[in-house]
Amino acid sequence: MVTKHLLTGLPEDADLRRADSLAREIFSDVANKWAFLIIEALGEGTLRFSELRKEVAGISHKMLTQNLRMLERNGLIDRKVHPTVPPRVEYTLTEPGRALRATVDAICGWTHQYLGHIEDARRHFDT
Repeated sequence: MVTKHLLTGLPEDADLRRADSLAREIFSDVANKWAFLIIEALGEGTLRFSELRKEVAGISHKMLTQNLRMLERNGLIDRKVHPTVPPRVEYTLTEPGRALRATVDAICGWTHQYLGHIEDARRHFDT
């Protein structure tokens, strides 16, 4: 979580501690498993909807659509519709999306590094 000294002088909308802050709303939007996996997949380059669905195993059509819309609304991805029949739609990370991908990559790295530890802790807790 963000420490107090980082929040000094910032507008109320940037304060993650406030339930009604824009920062918390954005954090809630992007800090979900589907958004992380979509951002990770798009980090490799531009993908079409069907390609994204293959890359993000287990995501439903509805969840992919909702998360793509949310990421586009937050300015993290660009959606480009090509005027073909049928229309071809492609998704690409924006500059802020690429910056967020670095954080997603770090979380993925942390998961890989501590996976064994977490599995051991769960077994211990569950016994």
